[in-house]
Amino acid sequence: MSVVPTPVDLTDVQGDVILQIPKRVENFIFFTIAQGAAFRKVVGSQAFMALITSAADVQGFRQHISAQKAKYQGKICPLLPHSAVNIAFTQSGLNLLGLTDNLGDPAFTAGQFQHAQQLGDNVPDWLPAFKGDMHGIILIAGDCEASVLATEAKLLLLLGHTIKQVFKVNGVVRPGAEKGHEHFGYRDGISSPAVKGIVAPLPGQQVCDPGVLLMGQPGDTSAATRPVWAKNGSILVYRHLDQLVPEFDKFKHDNPLFPLELGIEKGAELFGARMFGRWKSGAPIDITPTQDDPKLADDPQRNNNFDFSKPTDQTSCPFAAHVRKTNPRSDLGAARVAPHSINRTGIPFGPEVTPLERQNHKTSLERGLAFVCYQSILSNGFEFMQESWANSPGFIFGKTVDGKPFNPGFDPIIGQKNGQPRQTGGLDPKAQGANTSLPQQFVISKGGAYFFSPSLSVLKTRVGTA
Repeated sequence: MSVVPTPVDLTDVQGDVILQIPKRVENFIFFTIAQGAAFRKVVGSQAFMALITSAADVQGFRQHISAQKAKYQGKICPLLPHSAVNIAFTQSGLNLLGLTDNLGDPAFTAGQFQHAQQLGDNVPDWLPAFKGDMHGIILIAGDCEASVLATEAKLLLLLGHTIKQVFKVNGVVRPGAEKGHEHFGYRDGISSPAVKGIVAPLPGQQVCDPGVLLMGQPGDTSAATRPVWAKNGSILVYRHLDQLVPEFDKFKHDNPLFPLELGIEKGAELFGARMFGRWKSGAPIDITPTQDDPKLADDPQRNNNFDFSKPTDQTSCPFAAHVRKTNPRSDLGAARVAPHSINRTGIPFGPEVTPLERQNHKTSLERGLAFVCYQSILSNGFEFMQESWANSPGFIFGKTVDGKPFNPGFDPIIGQKNGQPRQTGGLDPKAQGANTSLPQQFVISKGGAYFFSPSLSVLKTRVGTA
């Protein structure tokens, strides 16, 4: 594979961290280490390390995918068979392996369960697996279930009884036209940051320094306090997020905007688009505020090229819309947003909504998002975004409506208040000062954990032993 030179050694970085592993299927195995010495010996072996996918591998594979698509000139082309493996460890997992140095991230050291309350989670909703001890996570991704299961079998055969599985999640891209969309139906993954010197930014794409995602690289504000072995590592956040799709759809249907002019269905879709900040196609409402534009959504030169600056009120996009709360763009300015960038690489899990669920407006089968993101420090990345932006009714600060100070309210999609009622503002462009009560949490955190994704060199020589 040809590898483009970058300021970061991509052969030393795990593949999902900055470039994201291409996938249609992804399994997550959460484990405890049962036999420490034997586990370390397996990890240090050539057979195990041969399964671990680097960012350079991902870069090369993406080049192959691009060449394949060009060869078929827009026609449907066959998927290239592939699989990839990454591994990461909790603080207790690192401690067990003898890596006890302080990584310089108090939230990582404490663990996600200890921070559940401040994240806004309703702690009783957490699954038991995420409340107990957990040492690590293995990500196995690929083009199809057969590829993933074959690689998983090889990996588990190598590890044998050295680990004990405590939880497993089977993620899968949604079928047909819903590919790339999460379970509510909205296109996902459009606005990931471009890492300076590694990814060429598209118009409107946020650019961040490598150290925002990778420890020990330029832009890592805690680099001076970290151990040497942390370099090229990253903090992996896993969140198990249930989505109440029938209930969300019912809420939209009960609150259509301009039903006399648009009709119930189109009014409901506009209401949903203003909650998300994008239409289901992925077209941003800041550019096309009154109707969807699938061609715009499919154009990477245009679908991210907006900044909320025109107009400055909520005519096009509410201040509290999900994509605005989590990436405020010109509301703060690119320089202030960049340090809070995260690289999101999650995947849906669970079945499609059944006809009976739609009919009853009630979820009976679990489905949602296996949320994964990477950053070099949680207090700048995921925790900051969740607590200071999504959960903060006052953010985006300094906004006014009709000349009076205005609190935008909660992010209507992921904003949380420990299970308590929430409000969000600006959903009706003709009544921008009005608040909307959100009757329930449509995205429910069932738990999660924080993991350290080490460099490949550290995985082989410090986690693993000869």
